[in-house]
Amino acid sequence: MKKLNSFLVAVVITSSALAQAPKYSNEFLSIGVGARALGMSNSNVVSVNDVTAGYWNPAGLLHIKTDYNVALMHAQYFAGIAKYDYAGFAKRIDSSSVFSVNIIRFGVDNIPNTTELIDAQGNVNYDRITTFTAADYAFMFSYARKLKMEGLKVGASAKIIRRKVGDFAGAWGFGIDAGAQYEYKKWNFGLMLRDVTTTFNAWSFNLTDEMKQTFIATGNEIPDNSVEITLPKMILGAARKWDFKHNLSLMAEANFDFTFDGKRNTIIKSNFTSIDPHGGFEFGYNNLVFLRMGVYNLQQITDIAGKKGWSIQPNFGLGVKIKRFSIDYALTDIGDASVALYSNIFSVKIDLDKKKIK
Repeated sequence: MKKLNSFLVAVVITSSALAQAPKYSNEFLSIGVGARALGMSNSNVVSVNDVTAGYWNPAGLLHIKTDYNVALMHAQYFAGIAKYDYAGFAKRIDSSSVFSVNIIRFGVDNIPNTTELIDAQGNVNYDRITTFTAADYAFMFSYARKLKMEGLKVGASAKIIRRKVGDFAGAWGFGIDAGAQYEYKKWNFGLMLRDVTTTFNAWSFNLTDEMKQTFIATGNEIPDNSVEITLPKMILGAARKWDFKHNLSLMAEANFDFTFDGKRNTIIKSNFTSIDPHGGFEFGYNNLVFLRMGVYNLQQITDIAGKKGWSIQPNFGLGVKIKRFSIDYALTDIGDASVALYSNIFSVKIDLDKKKIK
């Protein structure tokens, strides 16, 4: 019985563990949205210029030129076990403000529930196996506005988080992000404050007596209703675009992620903050075809022999824009070069005007 319940117990224990520790909470919100940004290794808080800005930096929504902007993305991780989906919609309110709604889902479906596989008499009945879903959702509502100061844009996102593990555990959360962009001559700068107010997830558990007995029998603590917190994170960025002859262009962006939840395995780390730098490039031809690449997750690692070295996550991407329709592709890794679990990411985007909608 212990072995049969091990997978389900592991899922619930994981949820309980997250509820106790502030570091790495709500990590599904760190993956990113849009194949363009993922191909540039998440270096996007400055150059983002579409509906995905609601996630990356809400100030970037003001770069949308049309009345409406819609985007969709689908990805699969770990050989298709986990599915990651995104949808975004943005509407220009007037010449100085834009509103958007973004939805993210990361989930594992059809997980076997074997808690009732063996009945009270000890008989095995495979018809008693059911399935459940463990999924995380985020609903983000963003608003951006130009300020009187020339070149300065600001924005904010309110996000509602729903995390659910079948009927066994669930959480509701709320948080706020804030961002700004500033244009100075040929340079552009960005600031993104994620979970600026600290994001709180309130977890509740609904465990059967049989599951509680399994926790006791395996020496695990029975999880209690609790609160999970996500501490603030700051991202600073700078970008510049160069235009060359023959309709060629190059845009480069560098970002620096500042976390404040203790030391992480980053290049720069201290008890107060850890800094994780990453960068990306976008080569364009005639604003029609784009080649993208970036580097991310630069970490010092120690192998089994005790030898120290460095690991790095390279990402690549392609993009095509035909009039107001764009399709983007990114090839990304989970960050461990020795495992090399690559994922293919596709996203589409379309610009719409009121006159064309009617």
